[in-house]
Amino acid sequence: MDKRIEGFSKLTKKEKIAWVTQAYFKNPEASEFNLSRYWNSDLELQKKHDEFIENSVTNFYLPLGVAPNFLINGKSYTLPMVIEESSVVAAAGNAAKFWSTRGGFQAEVLDTIKVGQIHFLFEGNSNALRSFFKKNKALLLASTDEVSKNMQARGGGILSLELVDKTETIPNYFQLHLRFKTADAMGANFINSCLENMAAKLEELALLESSFSSQSKALEVVMSILSNYVPECLVRAKVQCPVSNLIPEKGWKGKDFAQKMVQAVHIAKHEPYRAVTHNKGIMNGVDAIVLATGNDFRAIEAGVHAYASKDGQYTSLSDAYIKENVFHMELQIPLAIGTVGGLTKLHPMVNWSMELLGNPSAETLMEIIAVAGLAQNFAALRSLVTSGIQKGHMKMHLLNILNQMEASEKEKEAAILHFKKHAVSVQAVSQFLQKSVS
Repeated sequence: MDKRIEGFSKLTKKEKIAWVTQAYFKNPEASEFNLSRYWNSDLELQKKHDEFIENSVTNFYLPLGVAPNFLINGKSYTLPMVIEESSVVAAAGNAAKFWSTRGGFQAEVLDTIKVGQIHFLFEGNSNALRSFFKKNKALLLASTDEVSKNMQARGGGILSLELVDKTETIPNYFQLHLRFKTADAMGANFINSCLENMAAKLEELALLESSFSSQSKALEVVMSILSNYVPECLVRAKVQCPVSNLIPEKGWKGKDFAQKMVQAVHIAKHEPYRAVTHNKGIMNGVDAIVLATGNDFRAIEAGVHAYASKDGQYTSLSDAYIKENVFHMELQIPLAIGTVGGLTKLHPMVNWSMELLGNPSAETLMEIIAVAGLAQNFAALRSLVTSGIQKGHMKMHLLNILNQMEASEKEKEAAILHFKKHAVSVQAVSQFLQKSVS
């Protein structure tokens, strides 16, 4: 059966759903019913959701949880976290509570510089190109004035413009490399608009340049786009306390725990296989706040993992050490986020999350997100070097297992009570339910 279709985007939502369910599902009515269960009964709100993306057929819900007891730079926070993985929110809350009695988290933004590039080919003398750039730099910058004026009024705009010769990597390849500040906006649309205006001006000026080849394509723009690699848009979060006060649970000495934590991070610094999972734990916290606040988690993931590889090998984003009998743990990551624009004013739960956080500025939100990443990292390593990661995770995963096995409410209550004292596994839960039925 040929399942191609012309003009799908022009169909109504009802028509799109009918085509999808009839073309791909054995029971179209049941499939359509599943989609309708997730529609919002508030028709105005549903219309708003439908307009976020193209070809919308329903909503896809993820849980929004909260993690209390975060003390960040002396201020108390409860963090909104959107994530589908069990134990993440609980781990964040546990880490927050642990550090709330040990001075809390400290965080600072190191800088907020973002990057955009105009990629172009030039078939001519590179010295002539450099002279052309120097002569026309002011005109190139002026070509963005109309786009930049509102951003400049908010303290942002273009910080620098540089011509970069990349011909050693690709023949005839050059860049205009621009650095931006975008105030409280993530700034993607602003940056890309500036770049496209400047790219058009670049080609226009090149056609008038007498020192270039008479060929009309002596200079050809390939593309203009912001970069999600932002190694100058950095935030640092850290915790510290005397080793003697770093007791994770009964039966442990602070010194032994501190040394194990340092060793665990040291392994992630040097072993890429471990570093990837180590950093995934950090991103559990980062992405959960990023999603809750309507920011672009794919861009942040890409930039963070590129940063983890900046020295030629993928490595840990966090660090831990002991100095003068004080345990230190810190995290430094690039974060290009915004608190205005995008979904920040359109999505009701984004508004709710931002209000929960006290409607922070972009820089304060950067600090909060970095702290969430560090809290998750600390919680994961604490489990790994003490009881093991599965004990706590599987306890939190118990309800998911019970739901997958279609346990009744009575069976769930009995299982929760039973597994408070027994190890959780799919097999153990299955056996417990079988005995319960019999």
